[in-house]
Amino acid sequence: MTYPARWWRPLDDGRIQCELCPRDCRLRDGQRGACFVRRREGDRLVLTTYGLASGFCIDPIEKKPLAHFYPGTSVLSFGTLGCNLACRFCQNWDITKSRDPERLQDQASPEAIAQAAVDLGCRSVAFTYNDPVVFAEYAIDVADACRERGVAAVAVTAGYLYDRPRREFFAHLDAANVDLKGFTDDFYVQLTRSHLQPVLDTLTYLAQHTTVWLEVTTLLIPGHNDSDAELHRLCDWYADNLGPDVPLHFSAFHPDHHLRDVPPTPAATLHRARAIALGHGLHHVYTGNLHDPAGDTTSCPECGTELIARDWYRILSYRLTPDGRCPSCGAALAGRFASSAGTFGPRRIPVRLAS
Repeated sequence: MTYPARWWRPLDDGRIQCELCPRDCRLRDGQRGACFVRRREGDRLVLTTYGLASGFCIDPIEKKPLAHFYPGTSVLSFGTLGCNLACRFCQNWDITKSRDPERLQDQASPEAIAQAAVDLGCRSVAFTYNDPVVFAEYAIDVADACRERGVAAVAVTAGYLYDRPRREFFAHLDAANVDLKGFTDDFYVQLTRSHLQPVLDTLTYLAQHTTVWLEVTTLLIPGHNDSDAELHRLCDWYADNLGPDVPLHFSAFHPDHHLRDVPPTPAATLHRARAIALGHGLHHVYTGNLHDPAGDTTSCPECGTELIARDWYRILSYRLTPDGRCPSCGAALAGRFASSAGTFGPRRIPVRLAS
């Protein structure tokens, strides 16, 4: 399926330039962008994956990961194909790098996805598995259909896009987890074929100029982005630009795609990173891809009371007041909370949607 794409302009030399992201793809008729899913057809740019998905699954919201966005609830997750980054360590490479349209086994309109979320009891819909930036037109329409039905829309993204599509895309969303893949431009150039600054621009935009609930994930790769010096720089920038209440998730790498010669991240590295972030005054620092009850727990930043205890994706206790405050000192916890936690637990349930 093709759908008219947004964010492009004709060039004087006859090519069309995509203006979605800093890849700045300049296309002649029939050519695709670096993301593979945006293609020139005649005198226009089209999105080739509108209404198509590589699969749907009901997940716990904590898996996105979002720790402060309706904890314990279920989210209807889906992705398409393609990506505008070229991460050598991509852990969904079979989807993001696929050039096989047969991977898109599910057809679903925005209205069908939103209604399925309602019917399945999901509090939200997540655009994930591959970066929703490359299918932004489809994601926006799904988000609008969800909003009409009281369902939240969540993006899991690398945040690599230009200002105008950034503003238009996130205006339709309720929450986002943005990957901050490292904190040097060399890391971004060498391991992702992109640049750091546009990601920092997305993060500061979301934190300072929107009401989108924001959480951030950094995958720690041994020998590449896990030094004390880089972590201190990251956390210093984070505290100054995003503030102490934006949750930060440090996640463990496992060898995959083109980075199979790098060992898995030791638990000690995540514990060290978490200690550094807490030392910089960040209030909510979590660890992922390993069993770490301390790194799963949400505590009151004022008095230290344990507010949400977790074991992986299972909520063990939920002590917030109905208005999202600490029962001990009355401090408000940053995030989006219901009067009680969801009970979905650690399940993962694949589903098929009717077209």
